[in-house]
Amino acid sequence: MDSDSNARSAAEFQPLYAQVKALITRRIASGEWKPGIMIPNEFQLASEYKVSQGTVRKALIALEAERLIVRRQGRGTYVARHTSERALFHFFRIVDLDDRRIEPWSRTLSQKSITATHLLATQLEIEPGTPLHFITRIRCLKNIPAIYEQIYTPVWMMPDLKITTDAQMVDEMYVIYQDQYGLTIAHASERIAAVAAAAEEARLLDIAEATPLLEITRVARDVSNVAVELRISRCRADLFRYAVELN
Repeated sequence: MDSDSNARSAAEFQPLYAQVKALITRRIASGEWKPGIMIPNEFQLASEYKVSQGTVRKALIALEAERLIVRRQGRGTYVARHTSERALFHFFRIVDLDDRRIEPWSRTLSQKSITATHLLATQLEIEPGTPLHFITRIRCLKNIPAIYEQIYTPVWMMPDLKITTDAQMVDEMYVIYQDQYGLTIAHASERIAAVAAAAEEARLLDIAEATPLLEITRVARDVSNVAVELRISRCRADLFRYAVELN
């Protein structure tokens, strides 16, 4: 297996299937294989990387488990494409008090450029002073203003990002990142805290000031594990809650 020998050399301690998985991931991350495209079949990949089809199959199974590819019986294997439904199912954890998933819609309040503070830079793993897009929005559930969000993403990744304000928006931000800039969100880490609603948040969410809110701080990363977005969501805890299944 001689393709991308530097990557393989750096990961020689990994099982062979993991090395193949890493090489395929690099091709997705680089944009060589774009979202929605069909990739070579197991036989072709095995021949290219000079490994067995079983090794390739194991690598593809691992990639499918990470939702980086989609395998369609009798049709081939494709690079996964974000849809609003797919992004919601994978990343949106808010349910109603009966544990029912609710499809949100969003209204952007503002968008402007700022420079990263030390704290923002640490969270996004960039240098302080790096230009950022800063977006604020309200997400509605059951037509109720339920979540106040602040979104930060580096300008250099998406120089001309423009989110229309005031209009109702159904598409997930992750769909926009992928469709317009080729950035596929593959992983995210979240931290949860209880906070009190500030005056502006209380006004926007139609609740009393100091009402308890659930704060979810998420850092979303692309296929190469580069931080693409910091999102701070403050959610009403009286009508909705956070739910996650652990395997």
